Amino acid sequence: MRDSLARRLVLAALLACGLTASPVAAQDDAPVVAAAADLQFAVEEIAAAFEAETGMRVRLSLGSTGNFARQIREGAPFEIFMAADEKFIADLYAEGLTKDEGDLYAVGRIVVMVPHRSTLTPDPELNNLAEMLDAGQIARFAIANPDHAPYGMRAREALITKGIWDDLQPFMVLGENVSQAAQFALSGNAEGGIIAYSLALAPQVAPQGTYELIPEDWHEPLRQRMVLLNNAGAVAEVFYAYMMQPSAREIMDRYGFELPEK
Repeated sequence: MRDSLARRLVLAALLACGLTASPVAAQDDAPVVAAAADLQFAVEEIAAAFEAETGMRVRLSLGSTGNFARQIREGAPFEIFMAADEKFIADLYAEGLTKDEGDLYAVGRIVVMVPHRSTLTPDPELNNLAEMLDAGQIARFAIANPDHAPYGMRAREALITKGIWDDLQPFMVLGENVSQAAQFALSGNAEGGIIAYSLALAPQVAPQGTYELIPEDWHEPLRQRMVLLNNAGAVAEVFYAYMMQPSAREIMDRYGFELPEK
């Protein structure tokens, strides 16, 4: 752990001094970052800023945390794993598949979001959803698949807290990840859904509907942790350090993530 911390401090210092790579090197063998789907718009901005500032490039693979954990066990060539739930990181570390236990980089939130012209009104405690469900006025409601997507797991927990999980089952539409759940929720074929706050804030998503934050004590926290995998190279290590730099953290804050020191 001390070696890992020292390595990151050195990398952070190099970033502060303006470490760059040649344009040719930036395009060769760019490391693949497996990033949870709630990070879609935030991490795309961060990767672009990283390339602009350092000349180095990473490739992003977006999906569900549970699916990524399975792929890592099967030998997928990711170099960084940015999970939406730190429990998956802990399991991989225990299995010897990561360089260390990683770092908490954010805490996420969930919202109920509905498309414009939906008959469902978003409210923090899901009262209108429960009323419409009782009245038989819900046709489809979207969440990420709780079998492998942390945001789906937290949506399920919130619906259980409200006492409507079982009754909502016949009308549930499951996204492979929370980004797909947002697409389903806002497609116009559903009354709405529970998605990531970070997606609801994204300029590409926000104009499509309205949302309300669900109380954070209605579900387990979305403690999001990242880790370097055993095959991580130098560029991956520099991007990992960059995630803790002010420019990256400003982007994360703008997308509604609670940052660790807060």
